[in-house]
Amino acid sequence: MTQVVDEAPGPQPAPPQPEPLQPAPPLSPDAGGGLWGTGMPRWLPRAMVLALVLVGLFQLADWAFHQLIDLFVMLLVSFFLSLALEPAVDRMAARGVRRGIGTFLVFVAVVVAVAGFLTALGTLLVDQVAKIAGDLPHLLDNLINWINKTFHQDLSLDELQKKLLKDSGAIESYAQQAADNVWGVSSTLIGGLFQAFTVGLFTFYFTAEGPRVRRTVCSMLPPAKQGEVLRAWEIALAKTGGYLYSRALLAVASALAHWVMFALLDLPYSVALAIWVGVMSQFVPTIGTYLAGALPVLVALTVEPVDALWVLAFVVVYQQIENYLLHPRITAKTVDVHPAVAFGAVIAGAALLGAVGALIAIPAAATLQGFVGTYVRRYEVATDPRIDRGEQRRARRELRRKAASRLRRMVGAGEQQNGTAGRGRGDEGEEG
Repeated sequence: MTQVVDEAPGPQPAPPQPEPLQPAPPLSPDAGGGLWGTGMPRWLPRAMVLALVLVGLFQLADWAFHQLIDLFVMLLVSFFLSLALEPAVDRMAARGVRRGIGTFLVFVAVVVAVAGFLTALGTLLVDQVAKIAGDLPHLLDNLINWINKTFHQDLSLDELQKKLLKDSGAIESYAQQAADNVWGVSSTLIGGLFQAFTVGLFTFYFTAEGPRVRRTVCSMLPPAKQGEVLRAWEIALAKTGGYLYSRALLAVASALAHWVMFALLDLPYSVALAIWVGVMSQFVPTIGTYLAGALPVLVALTVEPVDALWVLAFVVVYQQIENYLLHPRITAKTVDVHPAVAFGAVIAGAALLGAVGALIAIPAAATLQGFVGTYVRRYEVATDPRIDRGEQRRARRELRRKAASRLRRMVGAGEQQNGTAGRGRGDEGEEG
């Protein structure tokens, strides 16, 4: 039998002791550790400074743009005026005249024409106002008598005088307010003259230095883009000239129509008044039509109040005829802009730049349309009834019309042959 001997247990190994905690390494500046702690990213201050600088630059640019917007508008107007004058200067330059002298001669011709027109009309206006002031009592009597006869009223000049004397305080205060605003009107007039001089100066430089301006602009572009800029420039020249040509045609048509009407009414200065209406209604945007019709009505009042009503009615009727018949067709032929596009361009230009935008809207739209049409590729569209749903009906109607016409010709030819045969048999019977 085997005897088991118990061995004495030896020394046990000591349990592992935990290692002492080491201090954590300091956080690097690039590591995230909160905005206010030592772990703020290094790029954050630079980003904040850059954002503040960008906001400041934007505010500065916005302020500068609003301060210089009048200058930009004047430059734009000068550019389009130079496009209108440059063809005449180019013709003179082609005949050996220096561009500076040619531009000066064109400017002198334009200024003399405008000054003569304004002088003649100013003389006419002063004469008519003086005549109206002298004939005012007689005109009031005629007007009151006409109102009483037409509308069965019982008005008198004494009642009107009493009402005017009753409201004399309001008239006096209005006159005082107008006198106080003389300085404002004077400053506005001086500002307008300065703007006109600035526009004229830039227009002269743009016209006289046209080739140099184009060369300078093209020198800042790669050769591949220079041809596109010059093509756009030529389109702008053609469209602006066409726009002015269309306005001149409309002015001539308006002057002729109003001259006939004024001559029939036997108004004084009928030719000058007709020219006034034609020029003002076509070349002064927005308010030109109202200014054009006001002077003939004022002149007609010196002759007969009924004539003033006839003049007002004719001006309104002709304006509608021009807007819906003459203007769309002439503009489409000379500027090649759809009437709807022209109307929308005028509205957009007036909304953006006021009267100036309305004046240059159509040539700008024509230029943009011509430039875009050069690079937009167009494809031929197959005949499809879904495009023009009335085309098939029109084709069938045309076929029926042609068939009916052939049938009528056949019937007419048959009747003619029968009539000829009958006459032939009658002649034979008479001979027998």
